[in-house]
Amino acid sequence: MFKYYTKKLLNIQFFNKKTWLTHLEKEIFIIVRTIGLIMIYYLFSIGITFYQKWFIKRFHYPLIVVVCHMIVKFLLALLFRTIYRVIMGVSRITLSYKENIRRISLPGIASSLDIGFSNWSFEFITISLYTMTKSTCIIFILAFALLFDLEKKRLSLIFVVSLISIGLFMFTYKSTQFQLNGFLLVLSASMLSGFRWTLSQKLMQRKESALAHPIDMMYHMQPWMILGLFPLAFFFELLPVINSFLITPENSLNEIKLKPSSIDEHLAFDSLWPTANLILIGSILAFLMEFSEYLLLTFTSSLTLSMAGIFKEIFTLYLAVNYNGDQMSLTNFIGLVVCLIGITMHVMLKVIDTYQVANSLTLTSPILHRNDEIEVKRLLDDDIVSFEFTQNQTTTIMEQSNINAKGQC
Repeated sequence: MFKYYTKKLLNIQFFNKKTWLTHLEKEIFIIVRTIGLIMIYYLFSIGITFYQKWFIKRFHYPLIVVVCHMIVKFLLALLFRTIYRVIMGVSRITLSYKENIRRISLPGIASSLDIGFSNWSFEFITISLYTMTKSTCIIFILAFALLFDLEKKRLSLIFVVSLISIGLFMFTYKSTQFQLNGFLLVLSASMLSGFRWTLSQKLMQRKESALAHPIDMMYHMQPWMILGLFPLAFFFELLPVINSFLITPENSLNEIKLKPSSIDEHLAFDSLWPTANLILIGSILAFLMEFSEYLLLTFTSSLTLSMAGIFKEIFTLYLAVNYNGDQMSLTNFIGLVVCLIGITMHVMLKVIDTYQVANSLTLTSPILHRNDEIEVKRLLDDDIVSFEFTQNQTTTIMEQSNINAKGQC
């Protein structure tokens, strides 16, 4: 009798060799898949940062480059939507003009300026300063969230913002490679990123988005991004080239060719084709970057993405200092550590909030109305609660527009 109840209590099936191996294989598969997705995300995310820095230092038209990226991404999204319709016989979702203007226009324009200013800053500052300054978007996200009543005022938020601000100040203090124009450009990009994120969250509180796939999001978002950035690209970069071309055509043509350096003098720079090809490579990298981040978010969780982002910044800074010639004093290094501590605390506070919301839902709302049903599930690989809104395929316009903006930064 004792043996019977002991087996029943311990659930003897769990110790079955076949079941145990199946469970172990599943865990190993999830771990390997997560590591693989993170590595792919690092490859494209870090790769495009260093690639754009290298390219823009030789081709001094960053806004034109970004507009070209957006055009290529829109054409690729259109191509994949067309292929999907032909093969599957089902059309992808297309928003009405009214819905497009109401939901996509402002996040799209803000995203375009965010990306444009970020790439523009590569002309002036180092990758390490860019990476650290861009991480301050958390401060602006929290500031706009408080402004729009999306976050409650808490002492922990003030502490996080203070840590990141102090860390950034120490990182830039008496830096030999500090450049004010580039710093202000990245800081403006961070502010626009915070505004875009908060605006998207505000919109999502009214109605869930049907744009759950990055292809659909890129298809609808890119035209607004082109519209938002093209006037700046035309006024600051294209118009001076046109005016100069009307006066001295030959010199102007040489001016828009890629400038060779000591490491790439063997390339042929006697035509515009190398420049066009390198812009195309950057466009494809940006496209793949968005996909890798989307896949990581889909198969893991926002916690995995946030933690991967922290280690990505550390790895980027390591590469910038050791292989790109960036300089960092002891004060700058301490500032880096303080800033990363603040970012990590922000992520962990979000995890705690998620658990608290999940517990309150399960305790106070055991039965929900069918139309407002919320499923709370525990992810095997992160052990963190994530929420699925069953009305809309789970992925919000806020997450997708954030992925879209990161794709070219």
